[in-house]
Amino acid sequence: MRTKIIELRANNGSKNSFIGQEVTVKGWVRTIRDQKAFSFIEVNDGSTLSNLQVIIQQDIPSYAALIEELSTGASIVARGKIVESPAQGQALEMQASEVTLIGKCPPEEYPLQKKRHSFEFLRTIAHLRPRTNTFGAVTRVRNALSFATHKFFQERGFLYIHTPIITASDCEGAGEMFRVSTIDPLHAPKTEKGDIDYSQDFFAKPAYLTVSGQLNGEIYACALSDIYTFGPTFRAENSNTSRHLAEFWMIEPEMAFADLNDDMDCAESYLKYVLKYTLDECHEDMQFFDKLISPGLLKRLDHVVNTPFERITYTQAIDILEKSGKSFQFPVKWGLDLQSEHERYLAEEHFSKPVILSDYPKEIKAFYMRANDDGKTVAAMDVLVPAIGEIIGGSQREERLDVLEAKLKEVNLPLENYWWYLELRKYGSVPHAGFGVGFERLIQFATGMENIRDVIPFPRVPGKADF
Repeated sequence: MRTKIIELRANNGSKNSFIGQEVTVKGWVRTIRDQKAFSFIEVNDGSTLSNLQVIIQQDIPSYAALIEELSTGASIVARGKIVESPAQGQALEMQASEVTLIGKCPPEEYPLQKKRHSFEFLRTIAHLRPRTNTFGAVTRVRNALSFATHKFFQERGFLYIHTPIITASDCEGAGEMFRVSTIDPLHAPKTEKGDIDYSQDFFAKPAYLTVSGQLNGEIYACALSDIYTFGPTFRAENSNTSRHLAEFWMIEPEMAFADLNDDMDCAESYLKYVLKYTLDECHEDMQFFDKLISPGLLKRLDHVVNTPFERITYTQAIDILEKSGKSFQFPVKWGLDLQSEHERYLAEEHFSKPVILSDYPKEIKAFYMRANDDGKTVAAMDVLVPAIGEIIGGSQREERLDVLEAKLKEVNLPLENYWWYLELRKYGSVPHAGFGVGFERLIQFATGMENIRDVIPFPRVPGKADF
């Protein structure tokens, strides 16, 4: 039976219970040092950041031939006794009785020979970069944050809903969507006016990859009270930056009988919960990020977990920015959307902790956000964190039918495309609220990784859809 390295490293009381036991380990060779009479093999199986040192003596079967063929990247099975290690920095090692080579790895061709590679280079070999320490750690943290997300909402009675990836509705009203079509672009059917006749397309109308599961989530919240979605979303935004992806994952809870304050409370609780879970469960990986990727990371995250978030309005934020004396690249003016530099100033310098901004000008927010009584703002909120800026965006939804119809007309969205959304306000309408978490930005914040392309297994960006 196979034993994973993370199991061997688990602390079972005052003495590790595996010491003296015969185990079988399977993994990939990180390094090999041949000392003639014996050799040291560092093996990693991906279950943990740490390697297991395997010591093989020259009296094991086919020792010479094995050492000749072993190299970094090769896969092996090692069987032997676990003993306490005299070497500094490791508690255990294996005295191997048998080592079997599974898959060779030609050293002259294997691109992961060096200790350190640039992240830019590693993006060109996305099929191999999970074998590096950094991307193994990113993946384990991503897994922990995913599990913690489900755990948080399930413990609070939310139902997990799968919303469609293909949609005919533009949730954000921005128009930057990928079209889904079976029409041959070279022989597209045309209407009498010369436009493409989408009635002959697969869905008989224009269809797109979704930018959000929110609108569909509202349907179930308005029947089952509290729900959440967690799935892929897509933006056809031609943006080559360290903050944008064409395909990314979103976490979107929706709560019936909830207002903006409930929304802010849930967002703050969620962020603290998942970060604490990751700090507790991924201690080794998080120490790695703190030491090698973003010094001070653990202290920053601990501060977020244990500090109440600041809550101010957009109007108050503009006043703070105008009086800051800072020279920003983008202008600060009431009515303009805040840029990352403004958000980071508020979270990093002015308050030195996460900030929740609320009540934004209606012109810069989506049509579905509830209009405030002042006629100028909407019940929207964004959570800003140091090093990232906005990490969560949400709002109380507009539950009044007449107000929502007027807003759709105002932003030139056809009412017929949203007939079902409007009927939620016609049949037993309730106040409800929700938010969206950009999952990759959350991972960036938790790990200190600077480029969003390095926290998703296979980044999709303009001009790149490899692997």
